[in-house]
Amino acid sequence: MRLLRELKHRGTITSVAAALNYSPSTISQQLSLLEAEAGVPLLEPIGRRVRLTPQAEILVAHTGIVLRQLEAAEAEIAQSLTELTGTVRIAAFQTVLLALLPPVLTNLRTQHPGLRIEVLQAEPQIALPKMLAHDYDLVIAEEYPGHPLPRLAEFHYRELCQDHMRIALPPTDRGTDPDRVWELVAERPWITEPHGTTSRQWIRELCRNAGFEPDIRYTTDDLLVHRRLVVAGHAVAILPDLLWLDHRPEAVLIDIPDSPHARRIVTACRKENAAHPAIEACQTALAQAVLSQPQ
Repeated sequence: MRLLRELKHRGTITSVAAALNYSPSTISQQLSLLEAEAGVPLLEPIGRRVRLTPQAEILVAHTGIVLRQLEAAEAEIAQSLTELTGTVRIAAFQTVLLALLPPVLTNLRTQHPGLRIEVLQAEPQIALPKMLAHDYDLVIAEEYPGHPLPRLAEFHYRELCQDHMRIALPPTDRGTDPDRVWELVAERPWITEPHGTTSRQWIRELCRNAGFEPDIRYTTDDLLVHRRLVVAGHAVAILPDLLWLDHRPEAVLIDIPDSPHARRIVTACRKENAAHPAIEACQTALAQAVLSQPQ
């Protein structure tokens, strides 16, 4: 039944096999056995793929209930122990990995040496659906003003901090009048994250509200490249404060006109896992890492 549930979330038998380290033939055999036990067809071919029948969807719904109950039971068992063990799989985006991950790992290694932490860089739109498939236990995500994350009923969300966003100019622009910053950047090349990202959409909205269309010449999801191109004088950008925590900013940072603009950094975990001591330990370490950063 769990394999059937995995198939629903991952889409193909090959994907299920890769995620669970089984061969596709093993997955197919197990699903055939389940189909024989259920006495009804569970899969139907669609071209080279398969999809779940209505009866399979019923089984998946019940499987989800059972797995949630098991996860809640595991959390209770962990609460009854005096030492944290096991593995927590965390997905986070780049600036959190750069600024917060090192102190978080140091804290957890000191406070809970028996706890194994696995971390993968992933954007929220990719990581959150994968958490439903139990690929991750904790996701650190970002929300831009006017672009809240979908609040899935299966997840528990918690705000970690506000990360202020500022217009970044080359060092040669030191002394720029903040009241004229839009006029200046309207004539400059821009660097942003790729098409389809919330940050790019938000930046375009800000520029259009200021009366111009940004000349986006450079596109990458690596904010360290953004930082380098700005400092070298090749582009302007809007960058988060977290990006500058590891050293003094070389760029000129100017507040976005009208009002402070910040993205919200939030954590998400499955509801049944929210009270697990290992998840709570990670949440505590993250909060402490935020408080320890220079303001």
